[in-house]
Amino acid sequence: MPIPTIIKVDLTRSPRENPALHNRYHPDIPPIAAVKPGKTFKVECVEWTGGQIKNDDSAEDILNVDLTQAHYLSGPIHVEGAEPGDYLEVEILEIQAYPGSEWGYTAIFDVNNGGGFLYDIFPRAAKTIWDFDGIYCTSRHIPGVKFAGLIHPGIIATAPSPKLLHEWNKRESDLVSRDPNRVPPLAYLPYPETAHMGSLKGAKAMAAAKEAPRTIPPREHGGNVDIKNLSRGSKTWLPVYVPGANFSVGDLHFSIGDGELAFCGAIEMNGIITLRTKILKNGVSLHGNQRNPMCMPGPVETRFSKWLTFEGISVDDNGVQFHLDASLSFRQACLNAIQYFKRFGYTGEQCYMMLSAIPVEGRINAIVDVPNALCSLSVPTDVFDFDVLPTDGGHLCRVTLKPPKMDEEETPDPDVERRLKHKVFVKHDSFLKKSHL
Repeated sequence: MPIPTIIKVDLTRSPRENPALHNRYHPDIPPIAAVKPGKTFKVECVEWTGGQIKNDDSAEDILNVDLTQAHYLSGPIHVEGAEPGDYLEVEILEIQAYPGSEWGYTAIFDVNNGGGFLYDIFPRAAKTIWDFDGIYCTSRHIPGVKFAGLIHPGIIATAPSPKLLHEWNKRESDLVSRDPNRVPPLAYLPYPETAHMGSLKGAKAMAAAKEAPRTIPPREHGGNVDIKNLSRGSKTWLPVYVPGANFSVGDLHFSIGDGELAFCGAIEMNGIITLRTKILKNGVSLHGNQRNPMCMPGPVETRFSKWLTFEGISVDDNGVQFHLDASLSFRQACLNAIQYFKRFGYTGEQCYMMLSAIPVEGRINAIVDVPNALCSLSVPTDVFDFDVLPTDGGHLCRVTLKPPKMDEEETPDPDVERRLKHKVFVKHDSFLKKSHL
């Protein structure tokens, strides 16, 4: 018997025209479909910005993307019999690219429009397009790299209760108030102007939009966890806060590295996901009242034979010592990796996006040896079509590159001038766009 598709999308139309999509969380958004536990079903999903990003060689769309619209999620989906206090088990059976849309993208957001983990180092907008060939992907913007994708949803989330919704808004607004003018902001607060509340319409939709939390962070209900191993065969256990659970899914990725360094660091894609649900009655209390969801990775994974691991400690770029700062240690591991791969001819931006999209492994290796936490970033060397391991004589440029097109009014970057001299630029027309700094 064919598996039913309970939510469909049309990539030629605006996602705001589809009542089966929404881009905010709120308990008043009505479910658009209902399923019975144990039944298998398919859900179609649009890429997280709702089609704002194009398959071309310009980063203009990344520079000007309206992030207040993200993420567009498919749902909510009512699960018969689910009640507050239960666990909703969501099993992923299959994920695939949307037919006719076998491509994805990785990007760096401008510091004034999203930024990223290393926004102070890479403040300008950039984009990489990846083409899918079955399970593999390659990019005309990052030559010399090919790997199999571990496709997964960035977001699976149940609807919050009114109480939980208000708790989120209070704590996140309190955080923003500590530094309200920070760029990028400390958190993204409700923004009703671009809210798409699914099938909720009129005055009710407008009222809900004013308090509807954004979908950017992970929270107690799941949300934007971006765990790359939640692929085929995986299971997630989500707390239920409203009758029917009203869960949503979206933000599909062909691949992602641990940390999703560039904020838009996954390979974002349109796709179709096949799911099955189960209800664990009173599951939250019976399993220790966990404050966050639990998950079990599936048996499908990418296999690599060699890894190159970069380390970082709690010392900043200026040599200042910090105490067991794991975020700083991970930053240093990432910067060490970027500096290493630039020696092969890649730009820093290419390395940043490459390490965001490749299924790298991030680890906290030591958190007790004061004053330094030790974090590491392990890169699978099998993804390169040339040897990247250390050698006695160092490294020669291995990729054929040319400089990106710069805006006429832009002052040439000294690093660009150096790379131009050594002819080590990627072959494409408009890799970087001028930022509004």
